[in-house]
Amino acid sequence: MITSIAHATIYVLNQEEALDFYKNKLGFEVGDDMKVEGGFRWLTVYPKSNSQLQLVLAEPKEGPMFSKDAADKIRSLVKEGAFGAGVFETENCQQTYDALVAKGVEFMQPPTEQLYGIEAMGVDNSGNWFSLVQR
Repeated sequence: MITSIAHATIYVLNQEEALDFYKNKLGFEVGDDMKVEGGFRWLTVYPKSNSQLQLVLAEPKEGPMFSKDAADKIRSLVKEGAFGAGVFETENCQQTYDALVAKGVEFMQPPTEQLYGIEAMGVDNSGNWFSLVQR
């Protein structure tokens, strides 16, 4: 029986730049950072308050998981902003938004009242959008 989800993947254009963004702008912790044979890098991050679900910052490259064509297509979609990085919860959306804007994080929508709470829509440095939500 499956009891939880341990990892979710976010495709990024450059793992080192994505690591800098998630660690130094969003304040995430590094879970794993392992380089294995063939140039593959297993890199995970998570919010300081919760390591139960880690985000895999995956750079699509030609190799065992992707053909060159598939890797190129995924990279193109990332650049277009076709993927979401998820919903990041906060206790105070306006305060977190202000702090992230001061660190240079771009937002497509400022904190706005929604049916489910207050939400701001941001984008990481690869082009993945994310939702910042205060329930």
